[in-house]
Amino acid sequence: MRLDRSGYEVDFLDTFEGDELDRSRWVPSYLPQWGSRALSAARYAQQDGKLRLLIESDQLPWSPEHNGRLRVSNLQTGVFAGPVGSEIGQHRFAAGLRVREAQDEQRLYTPLYGIIEARVAAIADPNCMVALWMIGFEDQPDRSAEICIFEIFGKDVAADKAVVGMGLHPFGDTRIQDDFVKIPMMLDAREFHTYSVEWLPGEVRFFIDDELVASMEQSPAYPMQLMLNVYEFEATAAESYPKVFEVDWVRGWRPFSDTTGS
Repeated sequence: MRLDRSGYEVDFLDTFEGDELDRSRWVPSYLPQWGSRALSAARYAQQDGKLRLLIESDQLPWSPEHNGRLRVSNLQTGVFAGPVGSEIGQHRFAAGLRVREAQDEQRLYTPLYGIIEARVAAIADPNCMVALWMIGFEDQPDRSAEICIFEIFGKDVAADKAVVGMGLHPFGDTRIQDDFVKIPMMLDAREFHTYSVEWLPGEVRFFIDDELVASMEQSPAYPMQLMLNVYEFEATAAESYPKVFEVDWVRGWRPFSDTTGS
């Protein structure tokens, strides 16, 4: 089965032209409410029609208390959090999280259903992982599930094959069951490929280069935001930096009849 876009219209598109990130589309930090915008700030360059998300040698771990030495450069399309000291905030990935820095609410792109996709080139570095995923905006605490469109660990990348992860995680949404698959693919993930999800009521379909590779018969039924990132788990030799995750474009489509989301 091939991805059919005929019933959809584009409502989000970034082809990364010019040398300035479009701040009307992206927040260049990672879950800043749990740490700070400074520590979670993305390192990136935009040139020649490509976004390059970077891990650089002098970059600090974004949340040493809760995520150890993990370094990350992330773009996201929304931010929601409660007051400082509260437990209210997006993607509660660990116990004991409390808001450390006040955040203005931002809903730059929070679709409900449609197609979300990106054309990217992954990294073969065994200490890195790249991903595009969606999380509930969490203006209500149980709207917290994740749709992982793709995640690729560098240790799973070779010249002619790669393992691509995709699926759903509940993260506190009792209506969603954890359902995640890792699919071996005969492709060079270091080159550009298109990873897509068709998010429907009651079903989520996953595609690589427009070919269906997985389908799950459950679906979050609330607005979600995009998370696009590169992680580094352990520092490596100085000459290995910067680590570079290249993104050609990111695109969102909504059903022709749909006016929900934003």
